[in-house]
Amino acid sequence: NGSEQTDLSTFGFVFADPKSITHEVRTTSAVNRGIRIPAGDENHKEEALSRKAQTDVLLLSLMPHMHVRGKSFMYEAVYPDGHPDGPKKTLLDVPHYDFNWQTSYHLAEPKLLPEGTQIHCVAHYDNSEENLNNPDPTKLVRWGDQTWEEMMIGYFNIAVPRGSDDGKGDKD
Repeated sequence: NGSEQTDLSTFGFVFADPKSITHEVRTTSAVNRGIRIPAGDENHKEEALSRKAQTDVLLLSLMPHMHVRGKSFMYEAVYPDGHPDGPKKTLLDVPHYDFNWQTSYHLAEPKLLPEGTQIHCVAHYDNSEENLNNPDPTKLVRWGDQTWEEMMIGYFNIAVPRGSDDGKGDKD
């Protein structure tokens, strides 16, 4: 604000006995860096698929991320063969995505995702002149860090057994 301010931030640590820690929380994602949103398209679809879970994990939260052309975002679990919930199950559907209201959706109870499960994300974009947030509906839009570019990232938090490699890389 142009003048010297006083910072009153504080923080605290809680130490736990390492033997009592059974899981680590990790943020991972399903990402599509190859998005290409045609000029004028009012309902362009893009998809992304995470790597397979290398062990049983607990899903804790989901955090969709797009920029100003983002229209909707859906997550589904793609289970390994023979899962009792069937091959796929919707985890989160955000039918009216709003860049100005990005949030993390926390599950009321952690959801078990068995080894071999993948997260599939489907995003829709509005690159038309009807989208009042669209900086230029006449241009093809690709991946980029700037708000006038676009992203398609389906972040999600998982709890993995301590010492597991799950959520650390892009292996299949």
